[in-house]
Amino acid sequence: MAKEFSRTERVGDYLRRELALIIQREMRDPRLGMISITAVDVSRDISHARVHFTLLDSDTAEDAKPCIDVLNKAAGFLRSSLARDASMRSVPKLRFVFDSSVGRGRDLEALIHRARSADDRRYADKDDTADTAAEQDVAGDQEEAD
Repeated sequence: MAKEFSRTERVGDYLRRELALIIQREMRDPRLGMISITAVDVSRDISHARVHFTLLDSDTAEDAKPCIDVLNKAAGFLRSSLARDASMRSVPKLRFVFDSSVGRGRDLEALIHRARSADDRRYADKDDTADTAAEQDVAGDQEEAD
């Protein structure tokens, strides 16, 4: 029977939860803003971890550049904080990257909404013209009957 979760996935999930708490409770830099850790990709040998995060009101990495710089400079502090609490033999080196998938998802949702609205308007216009034509046919049939 195959393993349900690999070791790297378990370590990544643990790091995601712990980093979110440490950043929220212990980091006081005003450039950080509202950060959400979305995923942590851990290398097979657990020596490196890429931490994906989103930032409220930022859809691109350029918007989040100051936050990326702050987090990457604080990576040593965060790693030592993790080492204090973790029972791991070694804590991976952290590298923070902005996760733009939330912004892309928001853009796709807006595109879908616009397409549906356009379809609704187009079909509503066709229904109106079809209803008008049907009413004219009924009125014409009644005039012929009279």
